Amino acid sequence: MGILDDKVAIVTGGGRGLGRAHCLALAEAGATVVVNDLGSGIHGEQTGDSPADEVVAEITKLGGRAIADHSSVTDWAATETMVADTVAEFGRLDIVVNNAGIVRDRMLFSMTEAEFDSVIAVHLKGTFALTRHACAYWREASKRGERVSGRVINTTSGTGLFGNQGQSNYGAAKAGIAGLTVLTALEMRRYGVTANAISPIAATRMTDGLAVGESLQATEGFDPRDPANASGVVVYLASDSAAWLTGQVLRIEGNRLNRLQGWTVAAVHPSQSGQALTYDELVDAVPQLYGAVPAGRATGAGQ
Repeated sequence: MGILDDKVAIVTGGGRGLGRAHCLALAEAGATVVVNDLGSGIHGEQTGDSPADEVVAEITKLGGRAIADHSSVTDWAATETMVADTVAEFGRLDIVVNNAGIVRDRMLFSMTEAEFDSVIAVHLKGTFALTRHACAYWREASKRGERVSGRVINTTSGTGLFGNQGQSNYGAAKAGIAGLTVLTALEMRRYGVTANAISPIAATRMTDGLAVGESLQATEGFDPRDPANASGVVVYLASDSAAWLTGQVLRIEGNRLNRLQGWTVAAVHPSQSGQALTYDELVDAVPQLYGAVPAGRATGAGQ
């Protein structure tokens, strides 16, 4: 018996890299998997490839159950159909893993509108669209009195959480996904649905040529940049054991799991007058919040 027996999962971008590893791990744990992948290149271009079918064949050969879906996550109607077709085929939907993505890297001042819009569409809108339709299904099931244990597992990144030059579109999308995860958790908790995000360090097509994870030390028999390193966390988050955990971002660095924490208050400056903060007051107060010396107040200044 697998820990995900009788559960049904949709994994977007499931044909390669992280998505493929997640599909195989979920299937090994007993889940039926809908492998969604458009088969596009890393920039969103059409390639004619069918990686979703290849992953389905792998899962089937291993004795699991899977079907392929070739629709785009940027298509609102298609993601709604994906949910409906999954439920019609298997009678239920329990797990959504939002993993699909593309990159179109360029410095902010050179980025085109199309480059920004396309990356936002796949990552952020794609995550929202499928999550929205899955949550509508789970909400209706809950209102009918059915027991719901829905799982939304999103994919953010270090670029969205900490920043990286040349990826303002990708970073904005990934930061948005982290925020969307928290909001989904708040809205769907009452219906038996959890929402969490992972931030994996992995060597994939999207990170090719980038110094991602190079500081991680490889050991004999273990590659710290293997995409499969994150899949155990996905299986855990998809399971009933994680029913208590929601609204969190977990970063996977090789064989280390990090619990991340969002924006917190680091320092406070209350208005000295009890009224609204003024420019004159902030000239001194803001540098002090950051442990800096106000402009013009350095030792020897003005002497």
